[in-house]
Amino acid sequence: MNIEKQFPCVADLEAEALLRLPKFARDYLTGGIGNGVNMNKNREALNGVELLPRYLSDVNHPNIGCRLFGRNYDAPFGVAPVGLSGLIWPRAETLLATAAKTHNIPYVLSTVSTAKLEDIRKVAGESGWFQLYTPRESDIRKDLLRRCEQAGYETLVVTADVPYLTRRDHDIRNGLSVPPQFNLGTLLQMFRHPSWALRMLRAGVPKFVNLAPYYDQSKLRGHAAEIKESVRFIKERFGVHIDRDIFGEIRDHWPGKILVKGVLSPEDAKGYIALGADGIVVSNHGGRQLDAAPSSVAMLPQIRKAVGPDVPLIADSGVRSGLDIARMLALGADFVMMGRPFLFAVAALDHLGGEHVMNIFKAELQCTMGQLGCATVMDLPDFLASRDLEKGAMSEPMS
Repeated sequence: MNIEKQFPCVADLEAEALLRLPKFARDYLTGGIGNGVNMNKNREALNGVELLPRYLSDVNHPNIGCRLFGRNYDAPFGVAPVGLSGLIWPRAETLLATAAKTHNIPYVLSTVSTAKLEDIRKVAGESGWFQLYTPRESDIRKDLLRRCEQAGYETLVVTADVPYLTRRDHDIRNGLSVPPQFNLGTLLQMFRHPSWALRMLRAGVPKFVNLAPYYDQSKLRGHAAEIKESVRFIKERFGVHIDRDIFGEIRDHWPGKILVKGVLSPEDAKGYIALGADGIVVSNHGGRQLDAAPSSVAMLPQIRKAVGPDVPLIADSGVRSGLDIARMLALGADFVMMGRPFLFAVAALDHLGGEHVMNIFKAELQCTMGQLGCATVMDLPDFLASRDLEKGAMSEPMS
């Protein structure tokens, strides 16, 4: 199979992935919250970002490499954290961490992953980052940070936009709990997708393995009991606003870099930086948290203006191509994260998917920059069409 010819873009990978996944996994991956307004807004906003090419240029070999937190990366994008990735495709975390290390880009492991944080750090090496869903209890927070530090993680991504357990209609309709509790309906869906089912059978029922040390397993008998207990644990112990005290505690106990993810308010961005954050991830969680929230595209320039030119800004939500990466960088981001496209890739192509989609993004970004006449990713803001128009309007003589 010539995967480059058969799957030249993310849309092709998505179409193949959706054929291979049972409905409950499909909906969990592709769905937003409410009516999907926020998710659609992300796409519409990105489509509206125009870049102005400069053909009077001698740029023939654009450089897509970048530097972030003192490290050189081969491209200005990375793999965003996606909870329960192992439900979408068995061993997804390991497959993507391996590909990220090969391509020298970051891979961010979720707290609610189905792979142990210690194991993924060994796979990803220095490309591995850890995303913290913050438990309510201080002792659990501190122990998670201790484990991350001992495992060798240097960058922590604190997710701020899940202060309350989320209610998503499609997951309720499917009877999908997190982790999943398999009933007759879900079993029938699995039966209709044997490739997924066989891989899941070999990998085992997905569980929140990073949280297992924090609840009593001595009286649990079998997978069903453990799944039920982990669901209860998450409902009772997670969901908290990352206020000054909680963030201060995290900052005091984490020696490495801290990014705060899920920020849309310029005031919040300035506040977290003042409290010791090293950077901000401008994100609406891919349209999965609040249907009335603005797009990352709408807020990114405002947050850049609020925090100034030197604070590292990462953007995510809705990005599906190298062109979209260029759009986010032109709006003021230093780096871009994506979640769903990478899971589409592994669901479509298993172990070949991660590297293939990373090659797609690199080629698309380089092609975009070549068309623009843009030499480096740092120069992309100079090619934002609206900025060029604003400069032109300012230079027009007054009548």
